[in-house]
Amino acid sequence: MLTSVRDRRVRRLLASRIDRLANEPDKQGRPLGGMLAGYFSCRAVGKRYRIIYRVDTDGVVVVVAAVGIRRGGARDDVYTLAQRLARLGLL
Repeated sequence: MLTSVRDRRVRRLLASRIDRLANEPDKQGRPLGGMLAGYFSCRAVGKRYRIIYRVDTDGVVVVVAAVGIRRGGARDDVYTLAQRLARLGLL
């Protein structure tokens, strides 16, 4: 999903925000519920984009599951896409 962001500047900012998740990732995002329980969401690039991730405590690994724009009610909303991936068992 990160590679689908066309603007290189935005892509760099998203990658930088993902890199910052290495330090205390569970304190940087808010926990999600429902089908995305166990995942966190943090805002990036002027609060327009969302990064959905989970923290594996085994090796303290942050797994980024989805990156995209929050568009409430739209088919391409990042939360809608993440729920679709969860339903398909891909998360």
